[in-house]
Amino acid sequence: MLVGNNRATSAFPGAFSRRRFRAPRAAEPSLDGRRRFRTIWISDVHLGTKGCNADLLIDFLDSTDSETMYLVGDIIDGWRLRKKVYWPAAHNDIVWRILKRAKRGTRIVYVPGNHDEMVRQFAGMNFGGVEIERAAIHTTADGRRLLVMHGDEFDAVMLAHRWLAVVGDAAYTVLMGLNRWVNVVRRRFGLPYYSLSKMAKHKVKNAVAFISAFEEVVAKAAAGRGVDGVVCGHIHTAEIRELQGIEYYNDGDWVEGCTALVEHFDGRMEILHWPEEIARREAEREAASAALRLPAAA
Repeated sequence: MLVGNNRATSAFPGAFSRRRFRAPRAAEPSLDGRRRFRTIWISDVHLGTKGCNADLLIDFLDSTDSETMYLVGDIIDGWRLRKKVYWPAAHNDIVWRILKRAKRGTRIVYVPGNHDEMVRQFAGMNFGGVEIERAAIHTTADGRRLLVMHGDEFDAVMLAHRWLAVVGDAAYTVLMGLNRWVNVVRRRFGLPYYSLSKMAKHKVKNAVAFISAFEEVVAKAAAGRGVDGVVCGHIHTAEIRELQGIEYYNDGDWVEGCTALVEHFDGRMEILHWPEEIARREAEREAASAALRLPAAA
């Protein structure tokens, strides 16, 4: 079922009820030279917040392509937009690029999360070529069946103490503000992107225990549904591991780690850490430039 743009945008809070997506600041580059994958999963972009690493995600979108793309929840941060409208041009560019992918034939499946739960009411509908689903089943090239869901359904804090989740979200926003300033300073010194919150998460024992428990609960739920594996987001921690005979994949986020999960055409799965990909690409360019300068120096 295809629903018109007016009905779609009127259901969104804040900016989406008053704004039409404009053309991007800069045209999308040519498809030539892009890294192609069978499937791409991204989640936890948090458009509408200052914590979103929009420029890194735009670089990722301009550097990759796929037959199918899953948006695994928290693409838009409705919690934040209800409080204050924040929608810079870069966030508009991301939406425009995703819609353009759908227009040129990429299958786009949007599985909303808790921060964009307002989209869940449209499950089963199609907006501009973007399919809205509460959950999805993906079949890999080598025949494995993967359950695709955001993962907040298994977050004990979200289920039992929503108020605590809101307080935690506020504290997380403060940490991400500090993270932005740390990276402003690092850029001035020519240093690559660094996730302060990711480091803190791995240092705090309670956070590590929560992540481990979350992964185990999600894997157990997937096993009960008779699938081979599960792809989720929600906890901002990219991971590939086997749990209880289930292949667990978390595609990470575009606030802290800036990661995506990809499926190669032979069914092989991989997590791309995009800041590392950019650093590697720039190092290769510098090496190539240095090699060209050697004859002249000699």
